[in-house]
Amino acid sequence: MREDIPQTLLGLLRCHSPSGHESAAVQWLVQHMQTLGMSAHVDAAGNAIGTIGAGARHLLLLGHIDTVPGEIAVRVEGDLLYGRGAVDAKGALAAFVDAAAAAAAPELTITVIGAVGEEAASPGALHLRTNFARPDFLLVGEPSGWERITLGYKGSAWFDLTVRRAITHSAGEAASAPEQAAAAWQRLLQWAGEFNQGRERTFDQVTPLLRSMHSENDGLEESAQLQICLRLPEGLHTAVADDVVRMLSGAEITVAASGAALPAYRAGKNTPLVRAALAAIRTAGGQPQFVLKTGTSDLNILGPLWNCPAAAYGPGDSALDHTPHEHLSLREYAHSVAVLRGLIQGLATPSSYSL
Repeated sequence: MREDIPQTLLGLLRCHSPSGHESAAVQWLVQHMQTLGMSAHVDAAGNAIGTIGAGARHLLLLGHIDTVPGEIAVRVEGDLLYGRGAVDAKGALAAFVDAAAAAAAPELTITVIGAVGEEAASPGALHLRTNFARPDFLLVGEPSGWERITLGYKGSAWFDLTVRRAITHSAGEAASAPEQAAAAWQRLLQWAGEFNQGRERTFDQVTPLLRSMHSENDGLEESAQLQICLRLPEGLHTAVADDVVRMLSGAEITVAASGAALPAYRAGKNTPLVRAALAAIRTAGGQPQFVLKTGTSDLNILGPLWNCPAAAYGPGDSALDHTPHEHLSLREYAHSVAVLRGLIQGLATPSSYSL
């Protein structure tokens, strides 16, 4: 492997860490942060936590160390570094570590966290919600592209729909379990279409996603199962999950919410954190832009609770998230580290922004 590859990024990519199997990557990251001069440990949830500085203002750089399943051989092709998590989101986490370790900002306390389980039920962020003090600034590590700042994420609600019925002859008029499941899915699509009328931006729409489907029979009973996700727009209360359960349930259909629904979240633009990020991007030669994401992140969990200046940032093209072609430009990674270092310096120098 080439010697010019950033070691934090390379080390994280070499540690395969799908959700629920992050411990080796966490241990590696803790040891690596210690070698970079940070105080580091593993918390009770399994998160990797590193801290540097002892200033009065606290900046939390919250990444996630888990990935979706599927190994991608770590390799370099020109400027591109391939590996599972290169974009989502070990690139951002590594950039957080490298920028924090290189920053000279004694006015700040900087904490970098590699949270576990973000691609699953977010146990790492949920632990922080009740066991970590509110920071002054929260930056979540997710791919935005080095010139863009993510201000918002849609919410989500997950459901398990099950149809179960006694077997009848296929020539009869009764709808089979798979047919009933398909009809329920169509009802949901129709409901979403009616809700979305007049809403042109995807961020403002309800988006139903069919994540899995399965059917079986044992000769006496047949069943069909659907796993459904609703991406929720800003302003739509998570109580809509109860409406969906009532709408889709029937004599042979049961619908159950899977976990707690998350509301959409949008951060403010006019905050010291965002202003510092804008200035840092311009200083690095970029043209800053804002973006709203249609997925969800740990920002949905912690942003509303802490109610501090917040945003998400990180290198990479989010169109490559979860794909077998996931890769990150090394030039973009270097740009993002420079931006993060500039952001840290901006927050450490309050006179550089207007409160």
